[in-house]
Amino acid sequence: MLDPQRFITDRLRAIDASGIRRVFDLAANLKAPVNLSIGQPDFDVPEPIQQAAINAISAGYNKYTVTQGLAKLLDKVRDRLGDEFPAWRAGFDDGSLGCLITSGVSGGLMLALLTCVGPGDEVLVPDPYFVMYKHLVTLSGATPVMVDTYPDFQVTTERVAPMITDRTKMLLFNSPSNPTGVTASEATCRELTDLCHRRSVLLLTDEIYDEFFFGQGTTRGGRDGRCPSPASYSTDALLLRGFSKTYAMTGWRLGCAAGPKPIIDELTKLQQYSFVCAPSMAQAGGLVAMDQDMSDHVAHYHAKRDHLVQRLAGHYELATPQGAFYAFPKVPGQLNMTGTQFVERAIERNLLIIPGNVFSERDTHVRISYACDDAMLDKGLDILVELASG
Repeated sequence: MLDPQRFITDRLRAIDASGIRRVFDLAANLKAPVNLSIGQPDFDVPEPIQQAAINAISAGYNKYTVTQGLAKLLDKVRDRLGDEFPAWRAGFDDGSLGCLITSGVSGGLMLALLTCVGPGDEVLVPDPYFVMYKHLVTLSGATPVMVDTYPDFQVTTERVAPMITDRTKMLLFNSPSNPTGVTASEATCRELTDLCHRRSVLLLTDEIYDEFFFGQGTTRGGRDGRCPSPASYSTDALLLRGFSKTYAMTGWRLGCAAGPKPIIDELTKLQQYSFVCAPSMAQAGGLVAMDQDMSDHVAHYHAKRDHLVQRLAGHYELATPQGAFYAFPKVPGQLNMTGTQFVERAIERNLLIIPGNVFSERDTHVRISYACDDAMLDKGLDILVELASG
């Protein structure tokens, strides 16, 4: 009998299984857990989006699209980005910028890393980081270089600049952030784009949570209250956005990438030989999704954020989340335990949360998702307050 281990590459051996999966294994026997672990909106896909996809399926729209994505959806994405960033509209018009519909933002991340970095390159990864970043960089053959952002989780030029070497190829930037919910200021976005331009570093800005923003924001293109973005200051950035979080379309696998056309062309070529295209019926839904007003849902999540911060105040050290739907509190020092140990204690109380070391080189914090119904959130916060007292 063949030894299956012989056929597993060093590339895959260098990637750990998801720490989130390990938490779920620990919690496998829980009955009706209080689940503050999942980064998935608690509302359903709006009905007009569902109907658009159903209509597309019923009309036989079940075949491949072109690799780039539906022309109407591409036009709509370009128009939306052009409204926000006038320089980008000019770039789309003159052909210096390109756009691609991707199979989720995760698909866009994989395409971007496999296209732009490889063995011998370094990729700057602010710590804490989205769980995929470190492992996708490793999969690409490049080396992840961690940029420590504790305790406020701000990705500043003062923290990034000393980490740049002659091998640095890319900075992964995520605002609003998963797992912290922290967002970057306009000044930070401007300073980072200037730094990356001076040092010839590609800034990849992952803006999957851009609509879930609770700060004052910017007035890009006349649209008040939007989350600050490096794309306001540079057409050299590689911008990733998606439909999964804003419209609760997590299972539909739909996103977009935009940036310098030579890079987008190569992403498109790689998508042709990997994902082929984003799901056709999801693209039909995405076309309708972009016309939906999600402000009521965003306001509800803003209220959830405020409630969470108020309940945890005095019990946990917490950088106030300004976007997304996560909080990243520090385990109280008097408990004298790691994030992993704290999560094990929480599971004993029927509460599911994620240890910080899933998203970080440290194990001092935990990630809470408040993308759940209000009743479950309150149950979870009650348990967290009780756990903080020992």
